[in-house]
Amino acid sequence: MYNKFAHKNTRKKGPHTTTLLYNDKHIIGRLFRYFSVYFSTFAAPTAESLFLLVLAILAMESADSIRSLYRHFLSGITAKSLNAFYYACSYAKVDCSVFMNVTTKLALRLIPADLGSQPLFLCIDDTMVSKFGKKFEDVSKLFDHAAHNGSNYLNGHCFVSLMLCVPVWSRDRISYLAIPLGYRMWQKKESKLELASAMVRHVMPAFPAQKNIIILCDSWYVKQNLVSVVDEYENLDLIGNARADSVIYDLASLPTGKKGRPAKHGRRLSIDSDFILSDEKVGDYYTGYRRVLTNIFGTREVMAYVTSTGKENGTRRLFFSTIFPTQLQIFCAWQEKAPLNQTGSGWMPYIPLFLYSLRWNIEVSYYEQKSFWSLCAYMVRSRKGIEMLVNLINISYCAMKLLPYMEETLSQYKGCSVQEFRFALSEQIRRQIFYVNLAQNIETHIKSKLVIKVLEYLCLGKMA
Repeated sequence: MYNKFAHKNTRKKGPHTTTLLYNDKHIIGRLFRYFSVYFSTFAAPTAESLFLLVLAILAMESADSIRSLYRHFLSGITAKSLNAFYYACSYAKVDCSVFMNVTTKLALRLIPADLGSQPLFLCIDDTMVSKFGKKFEDVSKLFDHAAHNGSNYLNGHCFVSLMLCVPVWSRDRISYLAIPLGYRMWQKKESKLELASAMVRHVMPAFPAQKNIIILCDSWYVKQNLVSVVDEYENLDLIGNARADSVIYDLASLPTGKKGRPAKHGRRLSIDSDFILSDEKVGDYYTGYRRVLTNIFGTREVMAYVTSTGKENGTRRLFFSTIFPTQLQIFCAWQEKAPLNQTGSGWMPYIPLFLYSLRWNIEVSYYEQKSFWSLCAYMVRSRKGIEMLVNLINISYCAMKLLPYMEETLSQYKGCSVQEFRFALSEQIRRQIFYVNLAQNIETHIKSKLVIKVLEYLCLGKMA
């Protein structure tokens, strides 16, 4: 399969010698080794094409279209035709959902042994991509609550995505590294809730040893379809924002011994009158909490939090948590960010609410991938091709977060912007390709050894 590709390619005559291009001592060889696990089950020609696309995305610092990548980069390093890359994305018998499993396993390796007991977080959300053409598969009119284009509706695609947050050490503090696992395009035949549930089920087998996996989501996803997944796994919980008009009840009273069926729940509660807000702000809000029963979670007791911008008058929001503060094992004092690292004994009941703030990482990821990684610029028309290209961009983005923790030579980029790291990486890629081009085109073999040594020093920084 893919690991045989390098050996097969040496028999073919192409613009570059594979031995020089995929040398493990240089950056392209190390990238080849890193991405090979993503394509290990694919056919060799498809795996080669997909890796070259990823290499082009990193080297060009954008992915405006496959044609653009081919014209400005790929045509200079491979004898493959443009159609070979379109075929690999749209028609090859591959499933890009395996990328989520691979990224999950790579991210779990980063967790230090002394942080193995800390909770992990799965953030769920969706994002929309506007498209002006009508020939894209599954393009439709979508409601845009943010109204980015001046209208409440846009023509385009909607993608549901999943993000994993894992704890790592950063300057002697615990920081959660946010790794987007993958994207799935929404189709009318399947709801976004069903898509999100399927994605969670797809990655959950990778967490057999973790004690606490917590889903973080907004009010759109706190519904029965996703909540039912939480009941399927012992180590899975959910913290989410809920609609302010959600039906909540007090806990059922203890049995009185009288005849008749005991009540399933207590009286109905109101977020305006039945939650006592804190005297002082907890973080940025006045907050009240209590154990409740809801229609969404059935007979399961959950912790409900109500936040308000003002003590008396203010906008109130409702949050649910299936995990209670006493069930969490988290090192609050070592956390990097407030208010979690300011949690004393008086703020312990609010820890689940503080953890919800980690969901914002998925919004940051959307902004970066749309603004700097050409996530919205795809020109492929088929749904399969779009999903493949979007997920190739995503695993390239993830590599910029994972590689500094996996490669000692790249450790200086820990905590840096992914765009900054990609810029440095693209320079190294182009430098190596320049070196390989010159080395291959040296005509006189007798004189080439000295020239190659000079090129290695000038282009790759390698001493002779």
